Formats: sequence, structure tokens, C-alpha cells
Amino acid sequence: MTGQIRPYEPLTAENAALILVDHQVGLLTGVRDYSTGELKHNVVALAKAAKALKLPIVVTTTARDSMWGPTFPELVGALPDVDIIDRTTVNAFDDERVASAILGTGRKKLIFAGISLEVCAAFPAMTAVTKGLDAYVAVDASGTFSETKHQVGLLRMLQAGVILSDYATLMVEILKDNARPEAGAVYGAIDMPWAALVGQIAKAYDK
Repeated sequence: MTGQIRPYEPLTAENAALILVDHQVGLLTGVRDYSTGELKHNVVALAKAAKALKLPIVVTTTARDSMWGPTFPELVGALPDVDIIDRTTVNAFDDERVASAILGTGRKKLIFAGISLEVCAAFPAMTAVTKGLDAYVAVDASGTFSETKHQVGLLRMLQAGVILSDYATLMVEILKDNARPEAGAVYGAIDMPWAALVGQIAKAYDK
């Protein structure tokens, strides 16, 4: 770790965008740090919460037709209106169309998730940092093929100035206020539907 201390600047619905990289069927089968079911759940929850918060969302695959297969269906179903950009480059930011889509969001804070963590999420996140942007990685919406890859991926990103978090914390940070109309959809997406239920019970008691 670099030991650098950066002032806290919150993620908001106005300054953040979500970048999903290579959540593909072929890559998913090799993931070993999370179960397939847990990883799918986390990625879909992240996508649904980001959509509820109206964040710009960029989705990309690599070698979809020749090597790693399509985006897994549950994620496609969660984002039916998002065009998926297929590319050949290892680093998603090296593809002009992906870079244009990311930079075209106009957002300073970019949230990345990808398979694999240490390549598909880390490389574009570290590239974003070199471009003067703030890069976040949702670690539990990413996955990789061994514990070694998981650990060294985290270390390398920290050394490069990438901010690491879990997907739910990032989304709740953006929500900011539980009185927002999006709160129910966000908590439902991240599997906290009881949050909305408790609120409804509290209102009932107030009457």
C-alpha cells in the first residue's frame, strides 16, 4: 500500500458511473473466490441498484464470439436497454469505443467490476486513475481464478490508488438519504427489502 491519505469525497448520483467488464459465461466458470451463485447475485444486484439510482452504465465483453462467451443472461436481463460493447483488447480502456463511452458519461468517479478482478476490473480502474479520475472497484461483484490472484490484484490496485469496496456500500453511499424515492428499489436490489418493510411499519405506528 502507498500509505497515501486522500480526503473523503462522497460518491453521488451526479458524479458516479458504473463500468461492468467481462461478466461472461466462459470466464464465470473459472471463478474460484466466490461461488457462481453469489457472484451472479452480487453483479445483478449492483446493476439493478445503479439503474435505480439512474447512474450511467457501460457494459463490455471481450472476444465474446471466439473465447469467453456472452454476458451471463441474468445480467443482460437486468440491463435490457444497455448495449454491450464487444472488444479484443485486454484492458477495456484501450478500446476506443469503450473509452469513449466511459469518458462520455462525464462522470469523475468510476465504479468498476469485472471478471477477472486483477485484469478486467483492475486494468481499466488503474488506467482511470492515470487519467485523473477516481476509480472504485466493487470487489464482491468481481471474481478471479485463485486466492493468489485475488490478493495480489487487491494489492496492486491499492498501490495504484484505486479505492476498494463492496458493491452494496457503494450503492448506499450514492443513495445518501433513505427518504429518497429510490431507496426501496435500491435496498430491494441489494437484498435488503426488510429496510423498506421496517420503514413501512414505523410509519404505521406513527399514525
